[in-house]
Amino acid sequence: MTLRYPSPLRRAALVLTAASLLAALATGCGGKAKPALAPVDTATASQSASASAAPTASAADPTAAFLAPLTGLPTEQAITRRPLSVMINNFKAARPQSGLTHADTVWEILAEGGITRLLAIFQSQTFDDPIGPIRSIRPYLIDIGETYGGILVHAGASNDALAILQHSGKADMDEINNAGAYFYRSKDRKAPHNLYSTQDKLYMGARKMKYDETATVPLVQFDPTPDVIGEPAATQVNIKFQLSDYKVSYEYDAATHLYARSVNGQPHIDLNNSRQLTAANLVVLSAKHRAYDDYGRLEIDLNSGGEAVLFQEGRAIACQWKREPGDIVRIYRDGRELKFLPGTTYYHVVPTDGGFASHVTYQ
Repeated sequence: MTLRYPSPLRRAALVLTAASLLAALATGCGGKAKPALAPVDTATASQSASASAAPTASAADPTAAFLAPLTGLPTEQAITRRPLSVMINNFKAARPQSGLTHADTVWEILAEGGITRLLAIFQSQTFDDPIGPIRSIRPYLIDIGETYGGILVHAGASNDALAILQHSGKADMDEINNAGAYFYRSKDRKAPHNLYSTQDKLYMGARKMKYDETATVPLVQFDPTPDVIGEPAATQVNIKFQLSDYKVSYEYDAATHLYARSVNGQPHIDLNNSRQLTAANLVVLSAKHRAYDDYGRLEIDLNSGGEAVLFQEGRAIACQWKREPGDIVRIYRDGRELKFLPGTTYYHVVPTDGGFASHVTYQ
């Protein structure tokens, strides 16, 4: 296979992989492995690429001395600050959203009524543009956001989520209950689809609220040249959550090695820069969903593991997802954790109802 990355980046990727192996060996033999985690000292926040020059897997700087923890992409400075875990509204009236082209990782997961919510993890990029629209949080979104060491950013919560957050000491910025000064309403949209913030406002608020600037982020493994030869082609990917008129699709671009995202056949763009959302890795995982009240609020099992598929380099890799306590969801095949292509990763959590094949198709 022809290598696309210059040798300095390959060496950096190998260093990261070696660090991952050492972390695994440190857990000892015979016992259950502890989650692989990397400490983050946020005393000196890095300043990385701006919106107009967001990094992609094909535009990496071969002279960079550091790799971003959650993307594996090269940076000129160490990425040390605590991530922001922001709840992004994905209702039709809220699209196009702002800021998603800067996210390191994005989770798409059902809320009530068959509409999905996006949980965007921001860490490696610094930008001045708005982030939003921001909406409320659910217990499973608290769970995901915290596993990245992130400050939880949202506007209100379900009753169960509010019960978890109140008096918990969690790093929580809620526009309604404790951090309204660090959000603002746009006049260009109607409430509740018009709530925004910025990185500067949110980090300022976190300092004022005396949240720790040091967190622990997951140790994510990357491979700039994954072996996908022989895997089924997947240049067109279609994902259905619940509603038949709410379909997510991706088209693979071999020139950039990225998947471009659309919703209901229309490009899903970032309002800040009119760029289509893209990802180097797509993960679709199947999890049990249960509605537990008349409003349709959900319990989603993100602990038990199950069926999954990883899309990268225009190929589909059938796999399983697993999760250890306190760790992120990880994907495995034949007992081996699969590595990501450097770049942004999008996760999609679909119900088990109807079988996995009813929610994801590709060709």
